[in-house]
Amino acid sequence: MLQRIKRIDGSIVLILIVLMGISIFSIYSVTHGRERLDGMHMNMLKYYAVGFVAFALLTLFDYRLLVRYGLYIYILGIGILVLVSFIGKVKNGAQGWIGIGELSIQPAELFKLVLIIFLTTVLVRKNKIRLQFWRDVVPLGLIALLPCAMVIVQNDLGNALSYLVILLGLLWVGHIRFSHALIGLVIAGGAILGFILCYIHYHEQTVDFIEKTLGRDHFVRRFDPWLVPELASSTASYQTKNAQTAIGSGGLDGEGYLQGSSVQSNRVPYLYSESIFVQIGEEFGFLGAAALLMLFFILIHRLIVIALECRDRGGPLLIVGIVAMLLYQILENIGAMIGLMPLTGITLPFISYGGTSLLINMACMGIAMSVRLYGQDAEDDLPLPQPGHSLLPKS
Repeated sequence: MLQRIKRIDGSIVLILIVLMGISIFSIYSVTHGRERLDGMHMNMLKYYAVGFVAFALLTLFDYRLLVRYGLYIYILGIGILVLVSFIGKVKNGAQGWIGIGELSIQPAELFKLVLIIFLTTVLVRKNKIRLQFWRDVVPLGLIALLPCAMVIVQNDLGNALSYLVILLGLLWVGHIRFSHALIGLVIAGGAILGFILCYIHYHEQTVDFIEKTLGRDHFVRRFDPWLVPELASSTASYQTKNAQTAIGSGGLDGEGYLQGSSVQSNRVPYLYSESIFVQIGEEFGFLGAAALLMLFFILIHRLIVIALECRDRGGPLLIVGIVAMLLYQILENIGAMIGLMPLTGITLPFISYGGTSLLINMACMGIAMSVRLYGQDAEDDLPLPQPGHSLLPKS
């Protein structure tokens, strides 16, 4: 065990500690002295303490056991998503939280890790055999689309889209045929482009369909400031306009810690959670934002190196799923704040306030570190499939 512990990637641990410091100081900046928010930075410190415990435990836990029992983990995750549909609490228009005493857990965040594990379980059994469309790709798509649909019904578009990104990332490294990937990208790109054009040129009809037929007026408030800002209501565009103004006012080196004019006057909603990047952009400027992005880049680079060095089949797949999840959250969160992406309420990994989100991200880092510790062993003994066998694992 001591030899394994020596394999721990110190650079990842250091980056996590630095990100913890950034998160706590950023949350303090946007919450200190404000009623009902003051003290959130101390809560975040407690969440990080729990997160590092989870990180340590999963680092020492053999990740191959997670891959082996991925089907049961997936069934349990689906059960929790079903449960939240009946007893879930509503926050910010989304019914996605389960209360446990004074704590609130967001199962949609948890399911991102569940999905990564189960898709890895399924793909490991292919043993690098080319994926067939109807036998392999379609079942994998259904595995991701089921929870995606359930979370969309709960009005949580951000996490629902993350499931699709995870699916695409794992399909890409799971030996999907290039022709299938190209056709899928063309169809997906055409669908997205078609939706954007319809939303812009047939705005009234599209909005009427979303609000009255689908009953998702919450989505309209997300899409209007992104695609048709001139038609968006002042309420819908309030967050994005003020966020862009605040980030722009930061200039090169920012207005100074605790000195951000927009941040300290609370002009941007949800500064402690989904809008935390605004505080960094305004108070530390372009240099501060660039430093944060560099930390994310180094973290993802180290994860990819671990995947490349792993000799086991499941380890690289797990890490690709984790990287896809992190990249989506980073690009979506920051893109929404600067007007390049729609607002979906997704958090900025390791920085935004939130216990469930942080715990899942720290757990993912623990699993990645477990891949580094155990991935140098001989190939696991999961049963190898024969060409033509079903993709789904046997229980």
